[in-house]
Amino acid sequence: MDNRFKLTRLVRTLSSEIYLIWEADKRVGQVDLHYAGETIHATILFESDLTVTDEEELLAQIDDDIVSSYMPRFEREDFVAHVFRGEEISRYTDCSGAIDE
Repeated sequence: MDNRFKLTRLVRTLSSEIYLIWEADKRVGQVDLHYAGETIHATILFESDLTVTDEEELLAQIDDDIVSSYMPRFEREDFVAHVFRGEEISRYTDCSGAIDE
């Protein structure tokens, strides 16, 4: 079965990752994952409305594709996800040049 959502990693450190969430060619959100020992914490920001069923499908995909590859369900203590709805209003950077470059 093909996954409905595409997860594109932006950042990876020893204890965290950030992914953009896409549905077809539309960005629908971002997930920040933090690996804290045997507990994995996620902050999910949706930029569009998803049904509860869609959210559950996406959480299962994040667990299957990313979290379980870091630490399988039977080894971890918990996977905690906090879900928010919002929009990106701006982006700031220390890099020289225009933000859009």
